[in-house]
Amino acid sequence: MEQLDEQERAGARDDGRGGIPSGPPHQRYDEAAHPVPGAAGIYLEVQRSPAFQEVRRRYRRFVFPATLAFLAWYLAYVVAATAAPGLMARPVAGAVNVAMLAGLGQFLTTFVLTWAYARHARLRRDRAALELRWDTQEMTRGAGQW
Repeated sequence: MEQLDEQERAGARDDGRGGIPSGPPHQRYDEAAHPVPGAAGIYLEVQRSPAFQEVRRRYRRFVFPATLAFLAWYLAYVVAATAAPGLMARPVAGAVNVAMLAGLGQFLTTFVLTWAYARHARLRRDRAALELRWDTQEMTRGAGQW
């Protein structure tokens, strides 16, 4: 009963399938007619700004492919270690085998990705993010007057 009351207060409708309703709620909150007062409204405004969206886009364009590449490389190492023990045990130089080189390659890849991330952030995002931060701080100084 409490759950139904909460759903009704939130404006949810039962679609007859027991799932999340696909249609719009009974009442929509009109942001233009009822702006969020104070700092919360400023942060929402900044979040919707093209400058903020650009910083997020630049972040995602680096992080998602880098993460997928690293996970693929790690999973390839684990699969090779379990599925091809003969290959991994093959000596390369003295007591050093393919598994040791691949394991050290995991560490090297971690350091290279860390360096690449820091460089990407410094060259492509930090300045824009700092400008957003300063602009946001300037806007929030007057937010207490609302």
